[in-house]
Amino acid sequence: MNRLFYPITIFMLVESLLFLWSTPVNAQQNNNTEKSIKAGYAPINGIKMYYEIHGEGNIPLVLIHGGGSTIETSFGNLLPLLSDYGKIIAVELQAHGRTSDRNAPETFEQDADDVVALLKYLKIDSANILGFSNGGTTTMQIAIRHPEIVNKIVVISANYKRVGLIAGFFEGMQPAKIDNMPQPLKSAFLKLTPDEGKLQTMFEKDKNRMLNFKDYTDKDISSIKADALLIVAQNDVITIEHTLQMAKLIPSAQLVVLPGNHGSFIGEACTIEKNSQTPKATAILITDFLKDKAKVH
Repeated sequence: MNRLFYPITIFMLVESLLFLWSTPVNAQQNNNTEKSIKAGYAPINGIKMYYEIHGEGNIPLVLIHGGGSTIETSFGNLLPLLSDYGKIIAVELQAHGRTSDRNAPETFEQDADDVVALLKYLKIDSANILGFSNGGTTTMQIAIRHPEIVNKIVVISANYKRVGLIAGFFEGMQPAKIDNMPQPLKSAFLKLTPDEGKLQTMFEKDKNRMLNFKDYTDKDISSIKADALLIVAQNDVITIEHTLQMAKLIPSAQLVVLPGNHGSFIGEACTIEKNSQTPKATAILITDFLKDKAKVH
């Protein structure tokens, strides 16, 4: 059968559906009983990598934040909504948040290897992986480079080719300076690591990684064997057409298009919309996708 006809599920959630979930995000968070959290640092490939383990369970869900971000800025609003999942492991990548840097550029491949090394350090041999933005690209790299450890993946607002970003993205990034970095991201970093020099280094490494981004091939994406849920916003910096192309390439993929913009539908710190129900809807879609039994490798 032609791959264009592979089952791809597209959900357009509109206000007529969202009113069914009537508890605002903030109230939902307050109603959740805080589960056990274990935090630590792991010696991973020459860096000290910060991680948090929330809750208990078998196959954990690993959360990978976006560029310039921390666990809190990417997932502070989504994580409580996923609390019924079970064990959730949230990480901070090279030079981000509480994790140290190495004398080398950031790459998605290295981030993927770091996350997998952390899972091995924690003696985890199978995990579901969820990544937002740059973290979504890292998630795809994990599925490509380390398929043996991946159960399912959730890729949120991520690209595999330069053309997948909206027109003008790279032209706008070329002259960008630290002053252009969203204040919530700067404040969150400095709260955890009060060092302006390290903030500047992270900014430059993130910027250079995107400016120097080289396309992955269609064959790379087609090699992903894990069940995949791809989510993009209606007004994202990643185009719907590009995300649809990824969904056609990955043999077992579902595509979800949600209202909002980059990160708003997960409650990301820079784009969250007050009293929006979309993060709750997003959490329902994610947990429903992940609830099926583990795949047999």
